[in-house]
Amino acid sequence: MQVFKFGGASVKDAEGVQNVARVMQLMGAVDKVMVVSAMGKTTNALEHIIDLYFAKDKNLSIAITELKAYHIAILDKLFDIKTHPAYTKLHFFMDELEGFLDRNKSPNYDYVYDQVVCYGELISTSLVSQYLKSVGMRNTWLDCRTLIDTDGTYRDAKVNWTSTQTKIKAHIDKDELFITQGFIGSDENNFTTTLGREGSDYTAAIFAYCLDAENVSIWKDVPGVLNGDPNVFKNTVLLNKISYEEAIELAFYGASVIHPKTLQPLQQKEIPLFVKSFYNPNDAGTAVQKANLIEPLVPCYIVKKDLVLLSLSALDFSFFVEENMSEIFALFHKYQIKVDLIQNSAISFSVCVDNKFKNIDKLIEFLKAKFKVTYNKGVSLYTIRHFDEEAIQRIQKDKDVLLKQTTRETIQFVVNE
Repeated sequence: MQVFKFGGASVKDAEGVQNVARVMQLMGAVDKVMVVSAMGKTTNALEHIIDLYFAKDKNLSIAITELKAYHIAILDKLFDIKTHPAYTKLHFFMDELEGFLDRNKSPNYDYVYDQVVCYGELISTSLVSQYLKSVGMRNTWLDCRTLIDTDGTYRDAKVNWTSTQTKIKAHIDKDELFITQGFIGSDENNFTTTLGREGSDYTAAIFAYCLDAENVSIWKDVPGVLNGDPNVFKNTVLLNKISYEEAIELAFYGASVIHPKTLQPLQQKEIPLFVKSFYNPNDAGTAVQKANLIEPLVPCYIVKKDLVLLSLSALDFSFFVEENMSEIFALFHKYQIKVDLIQNSAISFSVCVDNKFKNIDKLIEFLKAKFKVTYNKGVSLYTIRHFDEEAIQRIQKDKDVLLKQTTRETIQFVVNE
């Protein structure tokens, strides 16, 4: 078996869906699992719907109508008749979405988030499945929520590997093509959970691990893994090969091409991961496998934006010791704050953190009771792996550097931009 993952950019419009079909015809449509993300910016649109729902905004119905219209426009270009089953599937899922919003009584944002955003993937995969059937590619559509078991940590669920592997092996046979969703699973009460934003890559790795797959291919609108985001950094270079360990490092620091949790299950079974272009499917792309560092060995640039630099010191100027740090990290866990960088001195402790769960203000107010707190919001964290002096100067130039940290292979800067 092989696992193919197609992201939202690959299916953002009718031409994209048709191109995915061409890729599958070229690669062969048997012995494969396709993991497909929500179309284009659908997840963003669903997040907007959630915000409108909680704000009791009268524009909620308009946003839902616009989301439906976006998908209908794609269907109209792919199918000749309005009675095609693809339309029925779309209306079914949109009715389910509206029904949930009408019935829901829970004030828990994370719970509501997972019950709503899943419809992007459900709609996308059903549409792709129906189109592939229409051009002669037999396939089986699977609801990933019946296969991937997780705990109840909404928006960042942990996988139950034992039961998940049992279910996946029971539902997937060789000599067929299966299509399922990225990003989603379900808890023991059958409520939908999600594996973290951009978690579709992780879903592909879960299937590959459970099926002992030959390899995983992630299809993107770039030629492979570059040594920096071409939208941010100039003159980027294609990396031909990356070791598992190096890819994990890059993912940890925020490289957006591969999801941080994707690589561990693949490394355990030494399943190669290929990052390839859906525009040029015959090109080699990038291979992530058992290897030495990266080829070619060049500096790799990563930036994470809209972070918070938080600095703490004791009110009585006493030493900042392990007991203080233990207490603070327990609070980071409680408030779902992800730490990207740590630096401490005798009397102070600084961290650069991700505020994706929007809890930083609550944490800061709590910390002010015990510590002197200073912070900068909206900072950027630049990371260079395998740095040299030219690379350092390239990043530092004309930037207000608030914090700098250097290790053997990595240098990081927190900057105001």
